[in-house]
Amino acid sequence: MKIEGIAAVVTGAASGLGEATARALAAKGAKVAVFDRDSDKGEKVASEIGGIYCEVDVTSDEKVAAAFAKARAAHGQERVLVNCAGVANAVKTVGRDKESGAIKMYPMNQFELAISINLVGSFRCIAHSAAGMVTLDPLEDGERGAIVNTASVAAEDGQIGQAAYSASKGGVVAMTLPIARDLMNDGIRVNTILPGIFKTPMMAMMPQNVQDALAAQVPFPKRLGRPEEYASLACYMIESGYLNGESIRLDGSIRMAPR
Repeated sequence: MKIEGIAAVVTGAASGLGEATARALAAKGAKVAVFDRDSDKGEKVASEIGGIYCEVDVTSDEKVAAAFAKARAAHGQERVLVNCAGVANAVKTVGRDKESGAIKMYPMNQFELAISINLVGSFRCIAHSAAGMVTLDPLEDGERGAIVNTASVAAEDGQIGQAAYSASKGGVVAMTLPIARDLMNDGIRVNTILPGIFKTPMMAMMPQNVQDALAAQVPFPKRLGRPEEYASLACYMIESGYLNGESIRLDGSIRMAPR
């Protein structure tokens, strides 16, 4: 699919991987809708790339539907969706209070939040977007749209404390092929990226020695991933018409240790 001239939606596009992807798509000539909860950053990114900002909470059907309606009113029906919205948390299934020694269980609301945003939120946006894509006229090879999801290497190499995060990202990987099969007769491709350790704004807030230690764990190249590298792969997945139903690690060949 040629990116130039198409409408695209990127969730979590106010920062990090989503922002890099929104900028890359705009640089290739796409009309980009910036979906995010952070209105200040979202408006800024949208203004800088000539796109439109849509405030959205991916846990809400109503807010997601309203955001897509706003984006389509401005740019027309999108042919591209890139899901980057997500959260990360780290809590052991069972732990002990350091002072009292009391047993502490994983707070279920935190487990449910990770699943709700990372997994259900991604599927919610896919369903809303695909429902619009199927109405489009087909392009070459009958293609109508392309969807890119964001999982994590934690889907396969979950570390201590990542039960909820790994479950949510593992779900994204697991649903990639079935959704691609659901949409195959409608000409919509679905792929997923599993990023490793990337230098996102959250990572940049960590002390430099911590960043250096994490970078040293990467076999090659020994550095943190750059958001632009994620964006490049996302664009390739959109442009490569024969790539479908795949989940691809982007991680410098790292395999995460237990901690």
